[in-house]
Amino acid sequence: MDLLQLQGKNIVVMGVANERSIAWGIAKRLFDVGANVIFTYRKERSKGKIEKLLANYSEHTTAIVECDVNSDESIKKAFQEIGETFQVIHGIVHSVAFANAEDLHNRFVETTRDGYAFAQDTSAYSLIAVAKAAKPYLAEGSSIVTMSYLGAERVLEGYNVMGVAKAALEASMRYLAADIGADNIRVNAISAGAIRTLAAKGVPSFNQILHKIEETAPLKRNTNQEEVADMTIVMLSHLSRGVTGETIYIDSGYHIMG
Repeated sequence: MDLLQLQGKNIVVMGVANERSIAWGIAKRLFDVGANVIFTYRKERSKGKIEKLLANYSEHTTAIVECDVNSDESIKKAFQEIGETFQVIHGIVHSVAFANAEDLHNRFVETTRDGYAFAQDTSAYSLIAVAKAAKPYLAEGSSIVTMSYLGAERVLEGYNVMGVAKAALEASMRYLAADIGADNIRVNAISAGAIRTLAAKGVPSFNQILHKIEETAPLKRNTNQEEVADMTIVMLSHLSRGVTGETIYIDSGYHIMG
């Protein structure tokens, strides 16, 4: 019995930067369960990296579509193309976030107006914009999963404006869940623990965070790409059909500690 019910389903994965990306880990697990994966990219450089990663997955149904999440026109065009090609979307993985380096490295009080707005637009509003553009093509019972972090609710050194953006992202997730739940579309967030991704390199205190988690978390270790991917698969699947508006923590239990 296929409890996941993802075989042949069309899942959009946003935010693959390289093989270390959480989004790529999720894509690999989607391939494992037989899903069709549609990737979005912002820059040609990212497209090239995705194409290289897919070289070993030629037997799977895939597509790569340009989508600049800072542009409503680009988002609309991307999902129209996906809708016309695949007819229906069964799930979306929103793993998109960005803040200017100076707004992470400087004191929080020195956050610029433009930097604050850019981090919010890219990391939080993009979820709303994507849901709006995708909604005409989303199947009944479909699932949207976004990626958050503990900095959304706690002050983490060096996370600064991104923590505020993630807090807005989680609030947006809940309001979206309440709004489109009547259409039997679910929206949830995965709050992943510290993982060595391209984005993590921008956090000045990242190595210290890894060591602290190993010392403090109940499981006495950090999480990894595979564990986050597995739970995301569950949240995209039929198994989690009764769950929406939730933030699911995959961090070895670190968030429960004082």
